[in-house]
Amino acid sequence: MAFQGAYSPGFMPLQPPLPRSEVLASPSLRNETPITPHAPTQLQRKQSLLLGLSLLLIAFNLRPVFGSLSVVLPDIMRDTGLGPTGASLLTTLPILCLGIFSAPAPALARRFGVERTLLGAMLLICVGTLLRGWVHLPLLFAASVLAGAGIAIGNVLVLGLIKRDFPRRAAMMTGLYTLAICAGASIATAFTVPLEEHLFGGAWAPALAVWALPAGLVMLLWAPRALSAAHHVASDARPPELRRGLGSLGRDRLAWQVTIFMGSQSAMAYIVMGWLAPILRERGLDSAEAGYVVAAAILTQLVTSLLTPSIAARCRDQRAFAVSLALLVLSSLLALIFAPLGGRWVWAVLLGCGLGSAFALALSLIVMRSANAKVTAQLSAMAQGWGYTFAAFGPLLVGLLRGWTGGYASAATLLVLLAAVMAWSGWGAGRNLLVQPHPHQSVPMA
Repeated sequence: MAFQGAYSPGFMPLQPPLPRSEVLASPSLRNETPITPHAPTQLQRKQSLLLGLSLLLIAFNLRPVFGSLSVVLPDIMRDTGLGPTGASLLTTLPILCLGIFSAPAPALARRFGVERTLLGAMLLICVGTLLRGWVHLPLLFAASVLAGAGIAIGNVLVLGLIKRDFPRRAAMMTGLYTLAICAGASIATAFTVPLEEHLFGGAWAPALAVWALPAGLVMLLWAPRALSAAHHVASDARPPELRRGLGSLGRDRLAWQVTIFMGSQSAMAYIVMGWLAPILRERGLDSAEAGYVVAAAILTQLVTSLLTPSIAARCRDQRAFAVSLALLVLSSLLALIFAPLGGRWVWAVLLGCGLGSAFALALSLIVMRSANAKVTAQLSAMAQGWGYTFAAFGPLLVGLLRGWTGGYASAATLLVLLAAVMAWSGWGAGRNLLVQPHPHQSVPMA
């Protein structure tokens, strides 16, 4: 598949000079002094390596907010008097922010530059995570909004940078990006309770706030690049149908199928991240072991998320792949809720395989169904904006069902419905087509 309009940092084609706006947008082209013919390749490779590493470190910080909260949620409820409904809102609020704040991310990037906007997103994540160190419920909710807003913007912009600066390695970078996200989530899930018990004397608040430290370090690493990046604020020369943003994809059926697949698999993932540990604790596991089981499920995603984009890229289409992942996630999750706990580690590994592959496939579909970097950012904002808004109702409903029925068995019906939606939308999104920013239909890929 040829990615139109994308710039490859390691490739210098013999063609007419690029427009000034494109030159300024490409870090590897911003050179004011003449250099030898061999110097650009070495310089661009170093820049690409540093950029890729920076993006992966940013991705690492996009999920600890979620993974760290779930394992201490029963402790928060005990110490603050927060009920099941309030706990549902606390786990849902940052996910809802992912949906709300994804939509303006492309416009912010056009106004302030991608690098600077991403720096602002890291600042929000760092401050929001740090504010969770105070045992004060209103502040805890406010911190969730700040961190969720930063994560939402980061979600959208990192994918756009991958499409823009790594067009020939998009599958590999998407896999590494997903791997870094899963690594951040699994490490936060596995180590929050040990930090709470052994370092902070049983206090959950500092165990949540400590995850601001890696976010702050990455923010300092990214700041020099962001502040030195040239940004040419000019009139938007894109065609009107592209300037209309999300509305131009609102009538594209394929775009909505990608969006619904993103939302349904995310709903399953955030149910696991937000409620699987409390479910396992209610079934008899202690807090540390419940956290380890969830961490094992997330840790397994490291392998599958790295392999999935390359596998998906080699398939004729991704329809059967998407449906099989929906079935795998559903069966393993139901087993963890109802099956004997003796097989919990097997089911956790299978669940991780399904969730990791589904998330990586959802991100891959955003890239694979887009013709160029601008459409990728557009589809990414739509899929993550509406998708995460839809996904937020997953953990919310689980918590409400827990409050209404007194147990988690009633959540099984919700999981079956989500798996069915995931399979249906995945079958449509897996077709070998491209989304169109025009009002009517999608077109076949060349």
